[in-house]
Amino acid sequence: MKNSIFLLLLLSIAGCATESRYTQQSAEIDSIKAAIGHYVNGDWDAYSANYADGATIFFNATEENPATVAETIAAQKLSIEPLSTYSFDRDKEDLEMVVTDEGETWVNYWGTWKGTLAATGEEFVIPVHLTYQFVDGKVVKAYGYWNNTAIQMALMELQEASEMAAMETSE
Repeated sequence: MKNSIFLLLLLSIAGCATESRYTQQSAEIDSIKAAIGHYVNGDWDAYSANYADGATIFFNATEENPATVAETIAAQKLSIEPLSTYSFDRDKEDLEMVVTDEGETWVNYWGTWKGTLAATGEEFVIPVHLTYQFVDGKVVKAYGYWNNTAIQMALMELQEASEMAAMETSE
């Protein structure tokens, strides 16, 4: 009887000693927080240091259209060029790290990006979801999802107004 009770106790303790597969505090989460800060500060060298060589990035893209870190940085620089300010609301961001059933380490980010169009002063507030796969402390794959249609439409309106003004001047 004593052996049965001891065995049950041992099994219940062993069952509770599983590894955590979810956390909100990790070196990988700190890496993503830093990368977002590097993006906001335009520190592109520090930003790219978070990624492994050969990392593939899918920001608003499908698996058929990966980008390199260098291509992603070039696209980000281009997208912020018409802005007078841009930032993330760091007080309202959520991050988590999960280890999948396959043993992959992923960090998920949910936040709000804000930007102001320099030409008009119009402010845009866009929810963003990012997810990063880590191997040996570096990002090897990243996905990002956000809807920047409102900014694109505003830029198209500015372009159209500029073209109309140029046509009126040339007449």
